[in-house]
Amino acid sequence: MRNARAAAILAGLAVAAAACGNAPTTTEPTASGSASAPAGAAKPLQGVKLEVAAKWTGKEQKNFEEVLKKFTEKTGAQVTYASTGEDTGAYLGPRIQGKNPPDVAILPQPGLVQQYAKQNALKPLTDAVIKEIDANYTPYWKELGSADGKVYGVLVKAAHKSLVWYRSSAFDEAAVQPPTNWDELIKAAQTIADSGTAPFSLCGAHGWTLTDLFENVYLSTAGPENYDKLSKHEIPWTDPSVATALEKIQQIVGKKEFVLDGTSGALQTDFPTCVTKVYSTKKAAMVIEADFVATEATQSGAKVGEEAKVFPFPKVGDTAPVILGGDVGVAMKDSPGAMALLQFLASTEGGSIWAKLPGYLSPNKNVSPDNYPDPLTKQLGQTIISAGDSVRYDMSDLAPSAFGGTDGKGEWKVLQDFLRNPSDIKGAQTKLEDEAKKAWK
Repeated sequence: MRNARAAAILAGLAVAAAACGNAPTTTEPTASGSASAPAGAAKPLQGVKLEVAAKWTGKEQKNFEEVLKKFTEKTGAQVTYASTGEDTGAYLGPRIQGKNPPDVAILPQPGLVQQYAKQNALKPLTDAVIKEIDANYTPYWKELGSADGKVYGVLVKAAHKSLVWYRSSAFDEAAVQPPTNWDELIKAAQTIADSGTAPFSLCGAHGWTLTDLFENVYLSTAGPENYDKLSKHEIPWTDPSVATALEKIQQIVGKKEFVLDGTSGALQTDFPTCVTKVYSTKKAAMVIEADFVATEATQSGAKVGEEAKVFPFPKVGDTAPVILGGDVGVAMKDSPGAMALLQFLASTEGGSIWAKLPGYLSPNKNVSPDNYPDPLTKQLGQTIISAGDSVRYDMSDLAPSAFGGTDGKGEWKVLQDFLRNPSDIKGAQTKLEDEAKKAWK
């Protein structure tokens, strides 16, 4: 859902990784994981046919097909692309049951890796692919693609969710600068409110926007270790660390002058209307959301980098929060071609090819920022790599869908109720824990 939108709209603003290391990968994708054939020799996968399924359509599909074309040129494999549509599970389910899955599938949520691994629908990655992952990714990303001690997937594409977009004219009129921490954000919000403009336009009609806000605050205040525990329900939602995060959010949603149209109005404001209220009607100064705001802002008549600007989500506690969404490549057939393609997508070479195209964010730490198409991409992407092992995946997308991914239920519903009545922190925690217990039973 929001990951699909993030992927589809990234063409307006590619948010990419500035590498902390630029060392090339030592292996190249082949049928066996060995070195490529000498020049003039037959290509290692000549005659091999592969099918790859992913949710992408339109320009995003065309860009991915350009990457696949480079893989074909390198290996000789013929690759066919199939779009799953937005509901990847609905597409793959019948094909898995019919024992006719694609060779490679790109899954929009790590939770699907766990689900399909339990169904024995995935093939463990070969040593050559795992070596590529170890060379180019932090251990956290490897863990996300693993189940029961086996590595099944590699994160091939990501979306940046730790951003705050603002209207530069609103900041200029209030004489405020982009904040670097939470206290500065609250102070700037008050100054903007005093100038006659609502600081925040919230997209409260969608519960997922509120989970994004909570995750950034929680990662910053509670730290990566507690973030991991809460995402697995290893600590309860009644934990004091959750209360701390909700108290911080309360500093925004608990002040009428901070939220455009008040909390009741915010609950009726969807995405992208919350963006148009910042950049088209100019009723608010900021919208807290991911990279995909860019195109909506552009459609509202604001030029990205001028009227539509962005700053990293402010540090609330000890950790500078960096939350990513993204897509995980897995093999559904035990074939040399499938493994070679995943190795290519995990490599610095594959990531660099993709990074030259609009709408791509690489989690590969060795993809040079020089590959990305615009200055803003390089600037924002630096936060991903500089955050190192503190980078985390969207928590609600790691949870069972009944808790973290269903409209009008679970975490989405409880956080909307909290927006409606931000004074009842304890009550919100109790409801969150009740919903979590049902989802993780």
